[in-house]
Amino acid sequence: MDGIKGKVIAITGASGGIGEATGRLLAERGASVVLGARRGERLDKIARDIHDAGGRAVACAIDVTRLEDLQRLVDQAVTGFGRLDVLVSNAGVGRIGPMADLDLDGWSAMIDVNIRGVLHGIAASLPVFRRQGRGHLVTTVSTAGLRIVPTQGVYAATKNAVRTLVEGLRQESTDGVLRTTMVSPGFTRTGFADSIDNPELRQQIRRNMEEFAIPPQAVARAIAFAIEQPDDVEIGDITIRPTVQG
Repeated sequence: MDGIKGKVIAITGASGGIGEATGRLLAERGASVVLGARRGERLDKIARDIHDAGGRAVACAIDVTRLEDLQRLVDQAVTGFGRLDVLVSNAGVGRIGPMADLDLDGWSAMIDVNIRGVLHGIAASLPVFRRQGRGHLVTTVSTAGLRIVPTQGVYAATKNAVRTLVEGLRQESTDGVLRTTMVSPGFTRTGFADSIDNPELRQQIRRNMEEFAIPPQAVARAIAFAIEQPDDVEIGDITIRPTVQG
């Protein structure tokens, strides 16, 4: 806990699922959190809950596909709390389905949110981290990129693109200023299925989640583990999934 207390941490995709659980846990452990997502009213409620529990949180309605929104999120951290120690790039969308469906809109959405959103976070936070002489980029990827299965090819491609760019950034940042962590959750109890258009596939994913998915708090604890390490220790990759997931 000592490695988290007092840190300023911004989180995208913080209005539900893994992002919400991470924000609540880190605030409970003494961090000041800046919660970013599109659902402003939901963010406001989460921030009020954290305040009522004695924590520090501010809400910032953003769309990660817009660079200026990520810059506003980072600016809010620096202006409100004096600095930014960690950016958790968690926002993501999974418009999965057979490639033969030719869901070009879904493909574009995944590219814009899952890849471009991470790049926008890097562009907004890296100058601040460099100026401070220290920073930590935590990125949520997925086990979908580790085991490629039908209907998830494009989604997995976006997650593996993020693996490549974060590893490239890590190799360019071995001067001790920047730490990078990639967290790959398996089936987690979130609203992931809500963005799936195919009704049969959507129901299948929901059934799997009900049967064996882990709670988002489990992933939040993994993220906290990476953040709480001393500054000279980098947890590069964490894979966390249900013990029964194939």
